[in-house]
Amino acid sequence: MDIYTLHRGTAPLLVSLPHDGTLVPDGIAARLTPDARRVPDTDWHIARLYDFARALGASVLVPRHSRYVIDLNRGEDDVSLYPGQNTTGLCPLVRFDGGPVYLDGQAPDEDEVRARVERYWRPYHEALRGELERLHAAHGRVVLWEGHSIRGELPFLFEGRLPDLNLGTAGGASAGERLRRRLEAALAAQSRYDWVHNGRFRGGHITRHYADPARGIEAVQLEISQRVYMDEASFAWDATKAAQVQPLIRALLREALAGD
Repeated sequence: MDIYTLHRGTAPLLVSLPHDGTLVPDGIAARLTPDARRVPDTDWHIARLYDFARALGASVLVPRHSRYVIDLNRGEDDVSLYPGQNTTGLCPLVRFDGGPVYLDGQAPDEDEVRARVERYWRPYHEALRGELERLHAAHGRVVLWEGHSIRGELPFLFEGRLPDLNLGTAGGASAGERLRRRLEAALAAQSRYDWVHNGRFRGGHITRHYADPARGIEAVQLEISQRVYMDEASFAWDATKAAQVQPLIRALLREALAGD
């Protein structure tokens, strides 16, 4: 079974889209609640939104399976990324709206979670690590770009309305000052979308774990409110909205490629 697709580019940029997948194996899907079977917490259409990245020379890594199978942006130890705040786990039991993922008594036990780590989580991370090392060896530097999206209003996870664009660099630890300033300048140069840097979403496990700025490996997460490019109620792609925001995302990736 294919776990992911990897397009190997030539530029020092890897775009990872760990929550794009929607596939849930039948044996797991039969145990989900009806609402969860719709996989509502998918980063809907995020690979489509970033479809221009290949033309920039970027490598692109995309999983097939839903985060309900396993959340690729969590550590295998399942340590909370945001202590003290509501969140979801390695094999989520709760949806973003606070409802259950599994029918009563059907949640995975620890043995099943470990088996999912080996079958789904580890191959993705091995591919990610290998591609980062390949690009770093070729260029002496590389930027890991974590592309994410989420509904803009989710009281279970955060208060109020999430900004349109949420840049995360782990409080500045995952990217150098020059890159952070360039990205902020690109966001500040436009007025259509509101944005924040290191707000509610500062970067998940992948951003924090793989970044090593001292070695020339920088990592950035961009969490986009889904209202920016799609209809949140129906999960439908909105081509007009997407076409408006894609030039800005492209500009951000160009800044990531610019180097020092």
